[in-house]
Amino acid sequence: MPDDPAPIDNAIAGPLRGGAEEATFSGVLSFMRRRYAKDLAGADVAVWGVPFDGATSNRPGARFGPQAIRRASALFDGDPQYPSREDPFARLAVIDYGDCVLPRGVAPDAPAAIERQARAILDRGVHLVTLGGDHFITLPLLRAHAARHGPLALVQFDAHQDTWDDGEGAITHGSFVPAAVREGLIDPAHSIQIGVRTVAPRDCGLKILDADACADLRPSDIAAVLAERVGGTPAYLTFDIDGLDPAFAPGTGTPVAGGLTSAQALGAIWGLRNLDWRGMDVVEVSPPYDHADITAIAAASVVQRYLQILAARWPI
Repeated sequence: MPDDPAPIDNAIAGPLRGGAEEATFSGVLSFMRRRYAKDLAGADVAVWGVPFDGATSNRPGARFGPQAIRRASALFDGDPQYPSREDPFARLAVIDYGDCVLPRGVAPDAPAAIERQARAILDRGVHLVTLGGDHFITLPLLRAHAARHGPLALVQFDAHQDTWDDGEGAITHGSFVPAAVREGLIDPAHSIQIGVRTVAPRDCGLKILDADACADLRPSDIAAVLAERVGGTPAYLTFDIDGLDPAFAPGTGTPVAGGLTSAQALGAIWGLRNLDWRGMDVVEVSPPYDHADITAIAAASVVQRYLQILAARWPI
């Protein structure tokens, strides 16, 4: 009998570039089978997790989001990706950097730990993609990105505006926007929130394209509104999975009916290929409330599409 083929596990020993070969149901579950590594040498993009849900106001569980998103991402392993029909890893060297190291419990130094570790990656010139975690983590991530790139245009898919002002230093998942505006991390005049369908005390100067307006628009039309608002300003994408209707994302802490479809959101993101993206996160995936990995698959799809956009434009 011929010898068994050499074992393959791209997450452990695979090359930085090119697709993987494992069956989707086997092997180590890094994001899209990218090599697990704490060495940033040669990497263009680092995908990492921030498993923090200490700021959640309703249903907890987003600390398990990075695990679930990685598991779901195996669906995309090894094939040319839709809609580009190309292998993004042929030109884009992506690693899975593991998870942010966080203090135990809800510690007041958690924000500083997230920011410090994010900055260490960005300071190496590596593009950072983050799997959350609740939406509080976007604030320290914006601090790290703005320190390198200056004020950013925020593109926020969300059911909520997150403009509650719970006081300086508060650790909540509904108040990162006023803090980001106050600290000069984002440029409100070029920032936009998509899919909003709740009422908040203020809008902080960001344009709002609410869920009712989106319902009457094609994905390309949504993208056109977003692109016009952002213009040529360096941009950061934060995708709260509750921006999707609960039919498409039941596994989240604060689900709100009447949201975007997965097809609308993914199509809109694909229509933003010409924006000057500097980083992104996907947050609020809470696997205990998910069904059949529906929410985790949606979140993995958002990142998969973003990586295709980066690959088409690389080097930026």
